[in-house]
Amino acid sequence: MMRKLIATVVAVWAAASPALAEESVRVFDAWARATILASRPGAAYFTIESKSDDTLIGVSTPVAAQVMIHAVEKDGDVSRMKHIETLELPAGERITLAPGGMHLMLMGLQDKLIEGTTFPMTLSFGTAVELTVEVSVLGIAAEGPREAAE
Repeated sequence: MMRKLIATVVAVWAAASPALAEESVRVFDAWARATILASRPGAAYFTIESKSDDTLIGVSTPVAAQVMIHAVEKDGDVSRMKHIETLELPAGERITLAPGGMHLMLMGLQDKLIEGTTFPMTLSFGTAVELTVEVSVLGIAAEGPREAAE
């Protein structure tokens, strides 16, 4: 009887835990650009904010074999993408991934990303539980979701 009660409490807590992630880490305006070919990588962007110091340690999506976090390093007039393993999330600070700056590379796409569709993306953190967000696919030349809403 006690084991069943403990199992029930654990199951209820596990089901409630995604809500805890949404409260501690929030993601806004998750979007990706449409792609012409599945053989080319895609790019995804969002704004993220954590209530406490945390680290984004991984990203996955069923639409791509691998998702890499890329920062952009400038050396004079030359910009280069640099793969980073993790993204530090200082408490209360909003970090925006945007075209021309930090972004997520969607490598090994299953199919091309089609404007008007959405796909799920799961973010893994050092301390917060995983968070799955819906990513909106905007036009090939889109600069962000606010532009699309106008």
